Formats: sequence, structure tokens, C-alpha cells
Amino acid sequence: MNNITAYDIAQMIDHSLLNPKFTRQEVEAGCRLAAQYECITVCVKPCDVKISYDALKGTKVITTTVVGFPHGSNLTEIKVLEARRAIEEGCGEIDLVMNIGRFLSGDYDLVYDE
Repeated sequence: MNNITAYDIAQMIDHSLLNPKFTRQEVEAGCRLAAQYECITVCVKPCDVKISYDALKGTKVITTTVVGFPHGSNLTEIKVLEARRAIEEGCGEIDLVMNIGRFLSGDYDLVYDE
């Protein structure tokens, strides 16, 4: 029987720092906490990608961001721009939010193409 360690669990955790009220200092503190516990990723708002990336340099923790968050209603072109910018700033993973309203409307081609 395998013993599960705290490290094993941390390797499954995306430490979320998506609160819209988080300050730069709170994002940096959250990154330090994630690095301390060796979480697999830190998920931040697009405006915080560079802050997170810089704070996590030298650690194994990956910066993740969300594109089209929270409803996926941004134009596709904006989502593409947002994703490219995040990659340029050091983001290692992107969670894209599909256009929920269009999906519920049955506009599956639009959602698929995006």
C-alpha cells in the first residue's frame, strides 16, 4: 500500500489567487505559500501573470491563468490576445473559458471553432 504524502497532494493542487480584490502583495504572498508547499500551479488573473511568474522563479510551481474568465463571453480575438500575452509573460498553463451563453444557445460550431 502506498502512503500518500502532503507533497503528493500538493502536486494535485492549483492554488487559486483569482479573488478580484487581491492586491499585488496578496498575490506575491500566495505565490510564496504555493512555493512553500510545492503546489503544482498558481492560478492568477491575467493582470497578475508577470507578478506570479517573477515571484515563482527558481521554484517548480507553474503560473496558470484564466482566459475569458468568468463567463467566456469575450470575443475570440480578445481571448487569443489574452492567451498570447499570458504566454509572453511566462504563463505555463491557460484555462480557457468557453462561451457558456453560446453553448447553451446551441451555437456549438462557434464554441468548437474557438
